[in-house]
Amino acid sequence: MQQNHNLAPLVSARPDEGRVAARLHPSRAPSTTHRTSTVGDIGMNHHIPGRQASGLRTRTLSRSIHLLLAGAMATAPVQLLAQDSAPAQEPATTPDARQLDAIQVTGSYSLSLERAVDLKRDNVGFSDSIVATDVADFPEQNLAEALQRMPGVTIERNKGLGSRVNVRGLPTEFTFVSINNLATASGSGGRDVEFDMFASEIIQSVTVQKSPTAADEEGGIAGSVLIRTARPFDYPSRKVAASAEGAHNSISEEVDPRFSFLASDTWGDFGALVSFSKAERTNRTDSNSGINFRPLSRFLDATGERSDQAAAVLARDAGIVLEDPTDHDVTNRIIFQDKVGDRVYLNEQDKTGATLSLQYKPSNDFSLTFDTLHGSFDTTEDEYDAAAYSASSRSTLDTIHEYDSTTLADYGITVLRDVSYTATQHEFLSKERINETDYQQYSLAMDWTPGDWEVNGLVGFSGAEKTYDYANLKHVAYAPSRTRWTEDGGETIPSAASAGFDMYDSPESYLFEAYETQLEHVDDDKYAAQLDATRHLQLDVLPALSSIQVGARFTDKSKEREYGETKIQGPGEGDISWLNTRTLADSPLQWVTDIVPGGGYVPRDLAWMQVSNDYARDFFRYAGFEVPIDDAQYYRVDEEVTSLYAMLNFDFDLGRVPVFVNAGARAVDTDVMSYGYHQVQNPDGSDGLTAEPVSSDGNYREVLPSLNVQAGLTDNLVLRGAASETLMRPALTDIAYRRSVSWNEFRFMDGNPDLKPTMADQWEAGLEYYLDNGGLLAASYFWKEIEGVVRQELTGIVEDVEKLNANGTLDGYYDFEVYQPVNAEGAYEVSGIELIAQMPLGMLHPVLEGFGFNANYTVLDSTLTGASDLDIPTAPEGLAEKAYNVTLYYENDRFDARVSYNYKDEYVEYIHLNSYPVYRDAYGQTDISIGYRINDVLKVTLEGINVTDEATTGYTLDPSFPLMNEYSGRRVALGVRADF
Repeated sequence: MQQNHNLAPLVSARPDEGRVAARLHPSRAPSTTHRTSTVGDIGMNHHIPGRQASGLRTRTLSRSIHLLLAGAMATAPVQLLAQDSAPAQEPATTPDARQLDAIQVTGSYSLSLERAVDLKRDNVGFSDSIVATDVADFPEQNLAEALQRMPGVTIERNKGLGSRVNVRGLPTEFTFVSINNLATASGSGGRDVEFDMFASEIIQSVTVQKSPTAADEEGGIAGSVLIRTARPFDYPSRKVAASAEGAHNSISEEVDPRFSFLASDTWGDFGALVSFSKAERTNRTDSNSGINFRPLSRFLDATGERSDQAAAVLARDAGIVLEDPTDHDVTNRIIFQDKVGDRVYLNEQDKTGATLSLQYKPSNDFSLTFDTLHGSFDTTEDEYDAAAYSASSRSTLDTIHEYDSTTLADYGITVLRDVSYTATQHEFLSKERINETDYQQYSLAMDWTPGDWEVNGLVGFSGAEKTYDYANLKHVAYAPSRTRWTEDGGETIPSAASAGFDMYDSPESYLFEAYETQLEHVDDDKYAAQLDATRHLQLDVLPALSSIQVGARFTDKSKEREYGETKIQGPGEGDISWLNTRTLADSPLQWVTDIVPGGGYVPRDLAWMQVSNDYARDFFRYAGFEVPIDDAQYYRVDEEVTSLYAMLNFDFDLGRVPVFVNAGARAVDTDVMSYGYHQVQNPDGSDGLTAEPVSSDGNYREVLPSLNVQAGLTDNLVLRGAASETLMRPALTDIAYRRSVSWNEFRFMDGNPDLKPTMADQWEAGLEYYLDNGGLLAASYFWKEIEGVVRQELTGIVEDVEKLNANGTLDGYYDFEVYQPVNAEGAYEVSGIELIAQMPLGMLHPVLEGFGFNANYTVLDSTLTGASDLDIPTAPEGLAEKAYNVTLYYENDRFDARVSYNYKDEYVEYIHLNSYPVYRDAYGQTDISIGYRINDVLKVTLEGINVTDEATTGYTLDPSFPLMNEYSGRRVALGVRADF
């Protein structure tokens, strides 16, 4: 039979990597039956170490052979591989005998789906998986976009690119992520992982574990994303594969290259695998956005004429008379527009990833594996911003042309829809953000099965270094303007006042304020060691107890951050000669659509000229300039976690129903040490703040029980249940001693070293029906009670804080609010239903052979609310009530085609000023993939992302108050794949 090596293996050739094999019920199987485990799968639970075969899967082999035969006839060739195996129909009866160890499947998307179904069925808890074909052979731009097609998984998009992952609608920080069983460092500072830095081509499989066992590392209330890279014994023979493509963006009109390569081979007991991926991406996003709510207290809290005029105009034009202008519960419910802007973003990415895996595997009872993962993710984002800041410190109300006291009347909010202001701060901003992330991971795993024991060990390191370099060239013009909401955004036009002007075409009116710079460096390191042992049992006194598993894990995590900022206002250090003397017209100007590639501005018929970031960096950074690091902004957080766990596995028959039970508990001991600086009033009584070094240590201990149950109601129908308690630790950034300041919002943001973990009790029940042709129908109901959610709350006031103007002169003394993350009181419930349908349609009629679909739907209900200081009821940030994915596909031995639609319901993106929930609109995206196999080596692909060119939109509280209107365009890629 001719073999097709087009795709990565869908069933491993290693017996300890999720084999598809017949298994015997423990009451009829001898103690020498071959067992499967690997430390790389501890916590992934494709096969819980010590779990004996049960009648739940006695039909798996026949179904696998059936799908192999169907695949050989209808799609690509396949290979059946048996290593050291006795005939499949003969059970193992001696210590040297082996069952059929693995079935090797290559060649098609439908078979990759069937492999994922096998993994789901074989897992002890609720889970879903994707394997190499599905990860690498669809038009995803990164790993996050590959995961969005899994049940219950949605993603957050940033300017057209998937960046973070939500599981079952919960916020991203509720998800635990690991690669090869090591918690992943990304430099983000939180518990969430920035998936956009990982290339999907270097990933072998991903499992989303939704119900934990005691052996799983704690940290995922929403779920755990368990990523695995490829290893040499995954392949039955030498494997070399390469792919290359070029992708075109419809707005930037640039073509981006992407290349990936993999080579693997084994020599007797040794094997080696290397993979490499490199991708460039140039994406332009046009956005009419940033239209935030701002409470009228911004003007009413000012002293003198600004406050008096605001109150008088409000009474004259809106009929609202304030009894007490300082009552924030009233004035924070009178809203005007903070800033209206037109922005063009150009995001350029350079992403590389490489893996190396070395294996020593002298037998199926022992293996030693060294895995390493290296990569870099460098982005440069240019933002060109023409904006009108209505809430400037010089301005107040001039005329209210239109107000709305009905749309948000339930919250007592009046919105000033159309207003002229006395001195709007018009800004031309050329912003440059350079992010450079280098990440690496090393692990050494041992898998040993001496006799009736399984012993697994792991040591590893995961680290990321991130450097963030920010610059903002700022020119400002103060003048009367009129700002109002439009149907899909906002606009600023000249006011009726005599000093009004055309903000987009008056460069000589804009004075240079500063070239602002920031520099941040983050080191994020994580070390881990784990030892796990399982004893298989056949006890006459308790025959149902099939194994006992115990283990210990130690992790050491640290995050260290350095930060500095400064303003350049002249051609030398300390020089301010450019301030208020240099104008925007003194710099070379270009049309913004000439600075960035592509055509005209998409949201509306508008054009303006700005200074390019290339010129700004070259001209304004004088010789010898460096951003000074501020010692007072330094912090470091260390966290050490020791975990001990034990599990009992039971296999027995309840009548004629085979039942499997996994019960266990995990004891967790966490030590936290936080170092940093705390800013306080000068001890000598003088004006200003001073930074004092501080440190704090803390400890918390928890015991986390878990229970997972399976019952094979029929050969095809599985009843599954799970219950557990789990936790999510607070973000290291929130624990750190730190104080940042927002001068415009008159607010300090502090860390809180006393934060405790967020806890959750959860259970789930579901039915899964496995079709003989590899299809799946499944439904489950899940419920979570969550307490100790971390929220930002007002915890104090700092009085008489000195605030300076851009030129260093005194602006005034103000009372600043202090906000800190705290563990909110009370418990909240999240529940939902998850439906899955995966079906090859050839089972319905021969004419449909090769057609199929894969669909899932998740609906949520939650009593969890967001934190609004105005008590506005809102869902928690990131939680979408509905999400669904549908993929239709067709394939034969030469041609394949897929179309996929992903939908995520609206959700709260953030709560502005801790008061006003900002919503991201519901979003649906259509992607396509078409492939044609030229011969046994070459395949040509055509792929499209967001082919209907959907825009990303959002609003504050009600759609009639749009917040943003962003266009990132569609991407079309043409590629070629070669397998040898």
